[in-house]
Amino acid sequence: MAAPLKTAVSSCAGGFVPRAVFEVSPSITRSYFLGHHAGALTSMRKILSNINLILECRDSRVPLTSSNPLLETALAGRDRIVVYTKADLCAPASANRWLERQKGLLSDFHSRRGGIINEGGGESHGPGRTDVVFTDERNPRSIRRLIDIVKERATAAESLTGLRALVVGMPNAGKSTLLNALRRVGMQLPKAARTGAQPGITRKLGMPVRVIPEDREAGIDAGVFVVDTPGVFVPYVADIEAMLKLALVGCVKDGLVPAETVADYLLFRLNLKDPGVYGELSAPTNDVCEFLDAVAVRTGKLLKGGLPSQEQAADWVVQQWRKGNLGRFGLDDVSEESLRGWAAKALAGEEGQPLSMSQARKREKAARKERHAAKRQAAEGA
Repeated sequence: MAAPLKTAVSSCAGGFVPRAVFEVSPSITRSYFLGHHAGALTSMRKILSNINLILECRDSRVPLTSSNPLLETALAGRDRIVVYTKADLCAPASANRWLERQKGLLSDFHSRRGGIINEGGGESHGPGRTDVVFTDERNPRSIRRLIDIVKERATAAESLTGLRALVVGMPNAGKSTLLNALRRVGMQLPKAARTGAQPGITRKLGMPVRVIPEDREAGIDAGVFVVDTPGVFVPYVADIEAMLKLALVGCVKDGLVPAETVADYLLFRLNLKDPGVYGELSAPTNDVCEFLDAVAVRTGKLLKGGLPSQEQAADWVVQQWRKGNLGRFGLDDVSEESLRGWAAKALAGEEGQPLSMSQARKREKAARKERHAAKRQAAEGA
């Protein structure tokens, strides 16, 4: 049975009305916690005593969904900078005012959780101070802003061997890309870490890479070194839509969630924003098969005999959206109301420790029993 995910009401010119609810099977895969993810957590804990600073990367398109309570718990107590990467993909370049509001809401959200300050500075409290920065690796100014904050931390650390930072986050959140950008802007040197479009390029902790040179006049002895780490997923994603969001932005390996399902979710979100975005590919539609057939014909994704390849078309449209060629928008609702909801979950402890796969299965089994019992009671009372 399909599970409804998101309710929205909207209408478009020409009489087209987008779907109000997205239906998806609850049986889709909701885990991507691999062996090297667990190994990476263990390795991080082992070297934590030598680490002065945590750079936690989160995807700006899913600023809430791409958070990982496992990392927050394992690395608690260290100074932290939450780096919202790929900021250029969460809104069009002309939406400066909207983007600044999103930044302000997220900074305030972190500030209320304690121990966190935003880009503008301010008081901090708690065992580990945390800053919030938004970056676009193609924009050197945003990288320099992050470097300035890291330099402040290095000066305060007063380490004779240089400040050591650990860059962490969900798979494909931009960790290695951020390290390379820091090295390029901070040292004017070529990249040191391998990167790719798929998650899992980095499989183990790297060697320390210098990203900021020594500056004795500024009190930075030996410079700043960053250690790259593999992305770490959560053991189980309870929210089906959260899994779809993570699949769409590329936090899980392509194919884990069927390409057609991911493309259908993208179509749903495009229709809610503006179906005109894909006007050169297809007429407005809520039917993913019709949409993918039109895309396949338009882009030449055809099988033998000229039949449309829906799988190839699905892969193509998802990649186009990831590159910013089919609209630039976020998938999380970042509003005062939604952030209050996230804060309430944190206070209730719902985000403190993610469910394991076995725990999730037990919960789902209990929930099914409750639903079946309720149906039987309703049938008996009828």
